[in-house]
Amino acid sequence: MIKDFSNAVCERIGFYVYILKDPRNDTIFYVGKGKGNRIFQHVQCALERETENDKYNLIHEILKAGKEVEHFILRHGLEEKLAFEIESTIIDLLGLENLTNSVKGHDTWERGLKTVDEVFQHYDAKAVTFDEPCIIININRLYTRGISAQKLYDSTRASWDSRNKER
Repeated sequence: MIKDFSNAVCERIGFYVYILKDPRNDTIFYVGKGKGNRIFQHVQCALERETENDKYNLIHEILKAGKEVEHFILRHGLEEKLAFEIESTIIDLLGLENLTNSVKGHDTWERGLKTVDEVFQHYDAKAVTFDEPCIIININRLYTRGISAQKLYDSTRASWDSRNKER
């Protein structure tokens, strides 16, 4: 059953942070930030679109089992910036690997979950000078906490284009 907040709720709730739960095992599978009826759009999109992803596939499994996705508002009446912050914090706490979210959240690398060693690196990094020409490679999403030396090596050498695009 597709749900919606009334216009009165939409006008008054402001930005909010929400979770979606699987009623079969009480597992939180999605964390989001929204306004209005955003919380309900995931189920609606799963029903209306043929797109396959972890979130939509799980929603289909829940519905096929004769259950409904459980919706919870964690915090409401928020300014958007604070809602983004709370959403990112919850995703950090639960771990992206345990959720169907495709991204960690806003400002995660700058201010999100870090080990103590990563905090030292972030705030007390020493300046590096190079005497020889070098290439710095940003592997973005391929980097994970605790990445092995071999995986880091493979990620940086996998495929990249060194041609100067300005020529």
